[in-house]
Order: sequence, then structure tokens, then C-alpha cells
Amino acid sequence: MNTLTRWEPFTRWEPFKEMEDLQRQMTRLFGLPPLRGNGEKELMTVSQWSPSVDVIEDDKEWLVKADLPEVKKEDVKVTVENSVLTITGERKFEKEEKDKKYHRIERSYGTFLRSFTLPDTADGSKVNAEFKDGLLKVHIAKTEKAKPKAIDVKVA
Repeated sequence: MNTLTRWEPFTRWEPFKEMEDLQRQMTRLFGLPPLRGNGEKELMTVSQWSPSVDVIEDDKEWLVKADLPEVKKEDVKVTVENSVLTITGERKFEKEEKDKKYHRIERSYGTFLRSFTLPDTADGSKVNAEFKDGLLKVHIAKTEKAKPKAIDVKVA
């Protein structure tokens, strides 16, 4: 009995393409916006640190609280574009002085970026932010249709 074996060509391993594919999958998984649009390839970026965030909802709004200790107000930017809230900024490293020795540096420094896809109930045109004592609060109003309404029921 004679069987023919078909040879498949070898597949070339492209580690950077696999990393880009993994980044694209992670971006979709966490609801982050693509880094580039218009058919351009996405660029790989790594933030040096990422602030902790709480997201809270009540009847009137969504509230995003971000811990930004030792970050200056002018080093923080909040934007809403295409239903995505993005918080970017930078925590700068203290200038090393000659008479001081650093024995341990555990806090992270550098640029950060956090993005959140807004739910359908959020009104991206009604956003305001406040920054005090290292805490950023971003208030996002809910749409009118999302707010609960009391309905009077008449008994006959």
C-alpha cells in the first residue's frame, strides 16, 4: 500500500507579531482603545506605573476615583473621546541630592495611562473632574433615560 504524504511548508516564527497579537487581545479584553487608528499598526507601549482606581455608580452618575499621590494637577489630563474615558499623567522622580543616599526605592515613577470604556448609561458630554490631595475624582453624568423615574400607579 502506497500513501502519499503532503509536505507543509515550515511556518516562520515571528515573535514580535505574536507580541502585537497578544497586546491586541489584551487591549480588547480590558476594554482599552486601540493605540493607533486608520489601519496603522498598533505600537506597543508600557506604562511604568498605573494608579489604583475605584469606579462607583449611583442613580445620578458614575464616579471614577484615581489615587495620584505626589502628582501635580498640571501633570494630569482627563479626556473623553468615542465613549472612552482616558486619564494620563506623570509622577516625576524627586531630584537626587548629593547629601542624601537612597537605600530603597519601591514607589513607581513615570508616565501612566488608564482608559475605561463608558457604559451606555453614561453621558460623555457631561464630565467634570476635581483634583485634591492626590485624589482625582471624575464625575460622569448618567443619561436621562438611565435615571430611574417614579411612576404613579392609580388604583381604580
